[in-house]
Amino acid sequence: MDTTLLLWVLAVSLIITGLVGIVLPLLPGAPLLFLGLVAAAWAEDFVYVGYGTLGVLAALTALIYVVDFLAGILGAKHFGASPRAMIGAGIGAIAGIFMGFIGIIIGPFLGAVIGELSVRRELTAAGMAGLGTTIGLLLGVAAKIALGLTMVGIFVLVRFF
Repeated sequence: MDTTLLLWVLAVSLIITGLVGIVLPLLPGAPLLFLGLVAAAWAEDFVYVGYGTLGVLAALTALIYVVDFLAGILGAKHFGASPRAMIGAGIGAIAGIFMGFIGIIIGPFLGAVIGELSVRRELTAAGMAGLGTTIGLLLGVAAKIALGLTMVGIFVLVRFF
């Protein structure tokens, strides 16, 4: 098999897996997406997409992690969540993956509520913490999707225009 074709197959596989991984907490979506874009540039010997563009894409990859980290924390803090609620939301997000799309949304909420109840907070406060954590996580996922698609868009613009 031709090396260029192999690199393109690898690139497309990594890009698709990376975009899926931006939504699913268990997959390192941003680095996989970045590596896929690097493989695509490499397949063409960096003629169309050079190191400067890859530097911008690397910065966006790092920004995805910053957004992911801050979105959940800011949403949780805005609604008064404790650190244990945030840990519970993370555990709930991972457990929710195995329950389908609804589990990805409900998992963090239930995890945050259970975390709040474990520090003896009232049910109303625990529910608000769960709501805040879930809103933060969902906004973070939306921002990560936007950044991931921006990365692909930049690559396509530089490559073809």
